[in-house]
Amino acid sequence: MKGRIDALDVLRGVAIMGTLGTNIWIFTAPGGPLDMLQLGGGGSAVETFVRFLSNGKFLGLLTLLFGIGLELQYRSAVRKGLAWPGRYLWRSALLLAEGTLHYILIFEFDVLMGYAVTAVIVAYLVGRSERAITGWMIGMGTLHAALAVLATVALQAPATGGGTSPVYTEGSWLDQVALRLQYAAIFRIELIFIIPMGVVLFLLGARLQRAGLFEDRGARLRRRLIVVGLGAGVPLNLATSFAGPGWFVADRYLLAPLVSLGLLGLITTIVLGLRGAPGVVRRGLTNVGRTALSGYVFQNLLAGVLCYGWGLGLASRLDAYRPWWVPVMWAAICLLIMVLSSVWLRRFRRGPLETAWQWAYQAPFRNAGQPADSPSRVRSTSG
Repeated sequence: MKGRIDALDVLRGVAIMGTLGTNIWIFTAPGGPLDMLQLGGGGSAVETFVRFLSNGKFLGLLTLLFGIGLELQYRSAVRKGLAWPGRYLWRSALLLAEGTLHYILIFEFDVLMGYAVTAVIVAYLVGRSERAITGWMIGMGTLHAALAVLATVALQAPATGGGTSPVYTEGSWLDQVALRLQYAAIFRIELIFIIPMGVVLFLLGARLQRAGLFEDRGARLRRRLIVVGLGAGVPLNLATSFAGPGWFVADRYLLAPLVSLGLLGLITTIVLGLRGAPGVVRRGLTNVGRTALSGYVFQNLLAGVLCYGWGLGLASRLDAYRPWWVPVMWAAICLLIMVLSSVWLRRFRRGPLETAWQWAYQAPFRNAGQPADSPSRVRSTSG
């Protein structure tokens, strides 16, 4: 399969805006990300249901898409006879740097840092035998499930943490930066779940790509993903969403990724079934997908400006209208990034952060006098 995969761009766009569907509840809470330590408890039934629609599902979808992207890059290296992982390790280092800056300067629950570590691990696994890959998926999946079960058992005790902080309603931007540095161990604890889960979903994404997910031969595979992910995953995930804060980890990190598989199958089926010129919605989603890194960072930055005290302070000003105003803000930000990405791509090939990324990615090799990677052939290691 050559060229861009249209469905993949649409999926990225959906995933990016879907992650905001989860994060927007953090930004709009008067206590900011510290309210996340209450694990989403205390909201009304309406808020619980609306949170259920996005919580963890688009994180899982985005993680699967990272795995698909890694597989595409690996296959490209194989075709060209280039070394692997080669420059992919430099890509992961840049992703880690980007994620670290994003965490310190903008948002406590960045996912890019976890993806960077996961990408390095999976880069050394993707070329191994199917047996070895299966073994790693089972091993990391077992570890992830065990951690989730242990956390769920621990969370059955009455909650004592969390709460609000004047930093998010009254403090400056620098105060928030200082808070992120001070409580990095707490805010980054999510990596304990993201990395083993990420290894499984990266490798699963790679396998789905190999199985023809975006091709005609993948129709049966897509139907199976829909049945398992939506038919089985949604009812279970809905139950854990309403079960209370004690089930937060199982809800977000065990069952939501299952629903992500259904979303992957459903959205891909819809996109592949479309005929004719793309409509305005599909073009908007595609453009967000093509500028995914810029969109992810910008939407979090904009939400901070709108919600925190050093910006417009809407989180505290509109708290009386919660939860109704929160989805409205989410929709407004999504519409804006769709418009901005579409306008930007009329003049430029890549998004602003993607352009900076490409420059940094090529910089160490610019004067090397050779292609991106050394001419060594890629070898698939045996299991």
